[in-house]
Amino acid sequence: MSADFFAGYVSGAVGIVVGNPLDILKTKLQAGTQRPQNPAPVTAVIEQQLQTRSRTLPWTSWLRGAAAPILGYGALNALLLVTYNRSLSLLEIGSISSDSPPERASAWSLWTAGALGGLATFFVSAPTELVKCRAQVSSQSSLEVTKALWKRGKLRGLYLGGGVTSVRDTVGYGFYFWSYELAKRAMAGEDDSQNQQAINVLLCGGLAGVVTWASIFPLDVLKTRVQTWDLVSLGQASRMHAADASQPLLNGQPLRAGIQSAAPSRPSTFQIARSAYATEGISVFFQGLGVCSARAFIVNAVQWAVYEYLMKQLAQ
Repeated sequence: MSADFFAGYVSGAVGIVVGNPLDILKTKLQAGTQRPQNPAPVTAVIEQQLQTRSRTLPWTSWLRGAAAPILGYGALNALLLVTYNRSLSLLEIGSISSDSPPERASAWSLWTAGALGGLATFFVSAPTELVKCRAQVSSQSSLEVTKALWKRGKLRGLYLGGGVTSVRDTVGYGFYFWSYELAKRAMAGEDDSQNQQAINVLLCGGLAGVVTWASIFPLDVLKTRVQTWDLVSLGQASRMHAADASQPLLNGQPLRAGIQSAAPSRPSTFQIARSAYATEGISVFFQGLGVCSARAFIVNAVQWAVYEYLMKQLAQ
């Protein structure tokens, strides 16, 4: 096993554990579970989550949906870093034999190698993101979500929203490595101590995470909406059905009963995006960005610190 694969796997798993509580809040905000006519502020959503989980759920509920990412994102991060390092070596020196990226690579090579790494993660990223998001907005475990998706559509069912996920990862990881490496160069000093170097890694990793999510956040919102559309729609339909009990009757049936009789068909990605914009405006594509930015800084600072540390230890 190559050093960058092992270091990437461990750092990816650590990042998921650290960032999952904020990721749950981000997903709930993106999925549109709040009423668009009177959306609750982020602080209200956080307070509601804290009250609900402290009263009825164990502390491990903050890891809901993390099983799939811990297994999947560890592999994804390992595949990402291996592909990035090999692609950058190929672009810069014409060889793919190095575990570590070459020094002082051009900005274009950094972005391109990162984009290739992001594209290579599609086979792991798409099902992992799908299972994680659906587990986070429902009461099911990751295993239950996976079984339900497989039963519904076999292998194809695990790649719902795969198209927008692949575009998001390709663009996002291009900016991810580009911003991290350029930030490291800007902060590096000739006489930096080990403590200063560690601080630089934390700051650069956090900055890279924020830059990445800022560049692709609308795509991520759309991905979440696509992957959780039926769960949110069923929840809204259930609330409307419960409200029918208090509605006037016509021939013994609620006036809106006919509307609820047939399950709506799944819209296309474009239709979901257009509907979200028409209903909630352009701001819907930035809903949860504050939570995501805070999470991105923390997770990627820790993740890069673990990765760089393991790479140094394995090199010795």
